[in-house]
Formats: sequence, C-alpha cells, structure tokens
Amino acid sequence: MRVTVFGCGYLGATHAACMAELGHEVLGVDVDANKVEMLSRGEVPFYEPGLPEVLQRNLDSGRLHFTTDIAEAASFATVHFLGVGTPQKKGEYAADLRYVFSVVDELAASLKGSHLLIGKSTVPVGTSVEIIRRLKESGTEADISVAWNPEFLREGFAVADTLRPDRIVLGVDPEGDQDAVVAQVEEIYATILAEDTPFLRTDLATAELVKVSANAFLATKISFINAISEVCEAAGADVSTLADAIGYDQRIGRRFLNAGLGFGGGCLPKDIRAFMARAGELGADQALTFLREVDSINMRRRTAMVELTTKACGGELLGSNIAVLGAAFKPESDDVRDSPALNVAGQLQLKGAAVSVYDPKAMDNSRKLFPTLGYADSAAEACELADVVLVLTEWAEFLELKPADLEPVMRGKVIVDGRRCLDPAIWMAAGWTYHGLGGTPRVVELPRR
Repeated sequence: MRVTVFGCGYLGATHAACMAELGHEVLGVDVDANKVEMLSRGEVPFYEPGLPEVLQRNLDSGRLHFTTDIAEAASFATVHFLGVGTPQKKGEYAADLRYVFSVVDELAASLKGSHLLIGKSTVPVGTSVEIIRRLKESGTEADISVAWNPEFLREGFAVADTLRPDRIVLGVDPEGDQDAVVAQVEEIYATILAEDTPFLRTDLATAELVKVSANAFLATKISFINAISEVCEAAGADVSTLADAIGYDQRIGRRFLNAGLGFGGGCLPKDIRAFMARAGELGADQALTFLREVDSINMRRRTAMVELTTKACGGELLGSNIAVLGAAFKPESDDVRDSPALNVAGQLQLKGAAVSVYDPKAMDNSRKLFPTLGYADSAAEACELADVVLVLTEWAEFLELKPADLEPVMRGKVIVDGRRCLDPAIWMAAGWTYHGLGGTPRVVELPRR
C-alpha cells in the first residue's frame, strides 16, 4: 500500500521507517526542512537502537521518502497516519493540539476523493470527534474517514514495538464505513497480524483513552513503590526486598516496582497531566485526583536525591565536586526532556556544587538544555577529583563499573545510587560509602543449608 506519515519526530520517523519495512511505499511529511533532509540522508535526529539500519535499508529500496510538501503527500496516498507532537501547554496541564489541528486543516484543503486519516499521536479523549467536526466544516471536497490507532512505543525498543507489538488497537467512527476502515488497517498490518498479534477493534473514545490509561497505570506503579520506599526509610525496612516479595504476586508483578529517582521523558509526565486536565473538562476530575499525588511523589524523588547527596557530601554542597553518571531520562535513549537526572544535576549546581555530567548518548541534548553544567567524555573523566559519584540513569556501562575503575581518579569513596541498580555489597566491600535512594539495601549473608 501507499501511506503517508505526518510528523517525523520520534513517533513519526519510527512509524514511517517501519511501515516501509513491512513493504509499503511510505512518504514521511514534516514542516521542518532540516529534519526532512537529515532523514532523507539516512540520519536519525535522535538516538534509537536499530532505527538507523531500518531507515537506510528502506531509503535504499526506494520504498521510503520524506517531504515538506503537503500537496505532494495529498496526491501520494489515500491513507494518512497522524504522528505529530502533542506537548503540554505552557502554564497548563492540558495538551497542546495545535499541531494536530494544523495538519488536519491543511490536509482537508488539499485532499480529493476518498481518504483515511489514522491518528497515532497521544491525544485527549474527544480529539477525533473534534477532527471529524473540523473536516465537516472545512468544505473539503474529499470524503475523509477518521480512525485512531494509538502507539505504544518504548524509547530504546521502538522498532520492535512497531514491528512486533503486543497488541494493535483501532478505534473507528460508528457513523462511518467501519468495515472498510478495518479492512484497510488489516491490510496495512497484515504481516503483524499474521503473527497472531491481538487486534482490538473499538470506538474512537476508547482507543484515545487506551494509551493515556496505560501510561497512568505505569506512572502509578512507579510512584507507588517510591511512596513505599519513603515508609521503608522511616521504618528501617528494605524496599528492594519488599518489592521482590510483593512482585511474586501475579496480580502485581515485579516489573516497574523499582524504587529510585522516578520517571521522566517526553511522554509519561505530560500525558498523565493532560489526562487529569481532560477529565476535569469532562466533569470527571475527581476520578483522577490520585494522579496528582502520583505526579507529586515522582517530583519529590528529585528533591530527595538532592537531600541524600547533600548528606553524602557531609551536609554541605558548597565546594563539593560531584560526578553525575546519566543524563537521559532512561537508558538506551538520548531524550533529556523532563529528565530526573539532569534536574538533580542542575539543583546541585545551584546549591554550590561543582557538577560534571557524563552520559553515553545524551551529551549533546544535555548541553543544549543545561549549558552551564560541566560535561565529561567518559565516566572516568566525570569522576576526576570527585568527592561523590551519583548514578542517575541505569545504563549498562554504569552497572558494570567496579570500585577499582574509579578509585584512581576520585578524591572520595562515596557513591549514591539513584536507581538502586548497583550491588551495594561490592562497593561496601571495597571500603566505599554506599547510599541508595529509598534506603540503603540490606547486605545480608544468609546461612547455607
């Protein structure tokens, strides 16, 4: 099939390349000429494992192209994916839908004949109904159906999540030709559906709610264990062992029950805030008041990390040299949007510490966002003459560090584990002072039977 993908950011570029990988002819569309030129050269504007290879392979095959010309896109295909950004509005919790509506309005003025517009962006419930209204009032000559097919991409695993998703959700307009829409989407995803991937057909509102509901649940699970870690600290309990214990319960599960610095990135924080805002607009604000506490717990972890670091520095940050390992909000990503690691690094610097940051992939983005921080080209360089080293993003490179790797360059022997991802026994045995956010894990030698 021929398809277009509007928006060539993280979601759109990945989706365009992967649709071509499935054998379709794809035209990616974006207003940013520099981004279009980079992608056309086979250069990905962000770090995502596996994507450069998929992109280049399909550029070489001739199945994938990029453009800034909406008129070209309108004549290229009759199926159009909408993958533009929906950032948080300045000064508000609500999502900013200006980019979504801009694409819809321009398409409406350019299309002729029958077309299918498939939403991929994470939007507030009711957005598709507003799109349908705008299309009807636009005076367009085209017959445009609207469906919603939410994305479930995890940064670092986006290619696999697109080509081998754990489910496909499709919301269709009850007033449209539902069977025709479903048939087109089934043809697009035929290769994926042949692998017995669950296919859930639903209404537009449910499809719009699926992604934000999933994100809200995930955020709640992360903040839950961080709230429990605060109680564990006060009681002298070990939150890591506690998480192991409750994680054996199949109703709960162990994944994402890791206490630490909390979540960040360009999706989870803004999506749960937009969810709260939309619930309020619908008169269901009390249903999601718990998400305010979820958000509050998450932000509180950053303050707790600064306080723990201050304690590790002997109660005074002024004059301390601090190495920060990690800047991206998660490993296998260069995304520093709402990054807890960079937020903590910035706070420490404001309080008088000399901070040196190292991240395997996020250095350029970090410098743009926090230009006044110190930056290093390796973990060892970041730790030169450091009194304390902080591990704030759980890259494999940092998990593999040993005390002997850092002792020759550091001034102190203190490590603060903001992700509870290190083995405290190794560091303590080497004479280091180990601090774990959420309480220092127990190091217990159990008797052999």
